[in-house]
Amino acid sequence: MTVPLLELDNIKAGYGDINVLHSVSLKLYAGGSVCLIGSNGAGKSTLLNTISGVLQTSAGSILIDGQDVTNSSCRRRVEGGVIQVPEGRRLFAGMSVRQNLLMGAFLRRDSRAAIRRDLDFVYETFPRLAEKSRQDASTMSGGEQQMCAIGRGIMAQPKLLMIDELSLGLAPKVVEEITGALRVISQAGVSLLIVEQDVFTALEMTNHGFVLDEGRIALDGPSGELFDNPRIRHAYLGVEAV
Repeated sequence: MTVPLLELDNIKAGYGDINVLHSVSLKLYAGGSVCLIGSNGAGKSTLLNTISGVLQTSAGSILIDGQDVTNSSCRRRVEGGVIQVPEGRRLFAGMSVRQNLLMGAFLRRDSRAAIRRDLDFVYETFPRLAEKSRQDASTMSGGEQQMCAIGRGIMAQPKLLMIDELSLGLAPKVVEEITGALRVISQAGVSLLIVEQDVFTALEMTNHGFVLDEGRIALDGPSGELFDNPRIRHAYLGVEAV
């Protein structure tokens, strides 16, 4: 029986006395591309922060490759291959694009040649980063900064790459360019978990989706089926349910 890359079992988490996630359970298998959709305040970012260890659970368990990491540090989860690209990119101002990318390899203990190969892969996937490798990352456009943030995540050798608010503030043409690059990254063997405000884009670029509503998984299934679901089309696409 195949062990899930990521398994959440009845997760509860929140901030102080405020509980945001209520018994969330899901499984993600290696090679999958999954989107997490829901209205503002549904708990999407909270869920990603809980998976990455930024937030601790108050109940439930988190398994990575079958190993319980519920009470483990962010570092252990990163070493286990779970990498988060945070909302807002959070690049290091005053550092070049290349330096920001190499920060993603900070915990790696393999050879310089291996790190260089991954850097070349990032540059091939996002050619703009190669062109601007010496530029201060904070001076680039929003789309280029998002490319850099994703590239930094790739440098950490992720098994699972989680991206929070992929297209926030970006022009449609830039989003199209980034989603095309993510297909290349997925084909290279990286599993994806994407939080995306544009439901059409999210369902189009993934093979499975989860709908989060008030901290609970309300619905999940193949992305194509969710896109055709009258409830989803009415709630998120403005199409009247029939």
